[in-house]
Amino acid sequence: MGIRGEEPGVEDAFTEHRPLLFTIAYEMLGSAADAEDVLQESYLRWSAVDPAAVEHPRAYLVRVVTRQALNHLRAVRARREEYVGTWLPEPIRTAPEVSEDAILAESVSMAVMLVLETLNPTERAVFVLHDVFGYTHGEIALSVGKTEVTVRQIAHRARRHVHARRRRFDPDCDASREVVRRFLLAAATGEIQALMDLLAPDVVQISDGGGKVVAARRPITGRDDVARFVITVIRNSAATTHVEHTTYNGMPAARFLTGGELDWLVAFEIHDGRITGLYGIRNPDKLHGADTVHPLDRGASQPWKP
Repeated sequence: MGIRGEEPGVEDAFTEHRPLLFTIAYEMLGSAADAEDVLQESYLRWSAVDPAAVEHPRAYLVRVVTRQALNHLRAVRARREEYVGTWLPEPIRTAPEVSEDAILAESVSMAVMLVLETLNPTERAVFVLHDVFGYTHGEIALSVGKTEVTVRQIAHRARRHVHARRRRFDPDCDASREVVRRFLLAAATGEIQALMDLLAPDVVQISDGGGKVVAARRPITGRDDVARFVITVIRNSAATTHVEHTTYNGMPAARFLTGGELDWLVAFEIHDGRITGLYGIRNPDKLHGADTVHPLDRGASQPWKP
């Protein structure tokens, strides 16, 4: 990122708040690559401003990032409508401590990110800023260019929409990771009954190949069909495939590497000891940055205007 060395105040403020700004942009866009583009654009705007003239840098930067993310989201919506197969958010590798913040862990989960995708851009921005980051309707109004009364109405509508559609799941923890370990072992050894015992009756499996690699084009639902699909995929995997256990989007996940290269990854949604959702990403465009651990921050301990 082109940071002007002659103005350390610019770099210091942006760097200090970067995890918060990235988290906002990612939750609005569902893409780490797009979020990085938004941060680059936002930094260029920030670097053109005299820091001494900005009374509250974080509030100013949040507004800039929100506006840039809104513009970006409106531009990419048409492309997503033409996406081949099912679109999933670009997975981000997260540190285990993300699960310690229940609101943050849920907000970046695949399930909630998919629900956010059904909101219009302004609804998504308002919901994310209010329900995830805790900003007031008045503060959000300054970011989205609406009146406070309108923002309040949008927030109510978006919250009702999200709460009606989001799925319950347990945060990443030792127990959840053990469920994944047992699931993968059962799949590898072909123990169909053991596999099905770990799946919820209404489990959903979603694959994203982007039309570039082989992947199921539609979601697969139900324990029987998902179990058969998983067994088939595992049987057809290369013998040299290596599995790594890790955390993506605040969820337990598995990385499948063939010849040392990441071929696909699966994030697991677990509730009450059973797998309720499997999110498999194979689109190579979404795996380029899969090794990067992204620091996430809600700024929950900080006010809007420090």
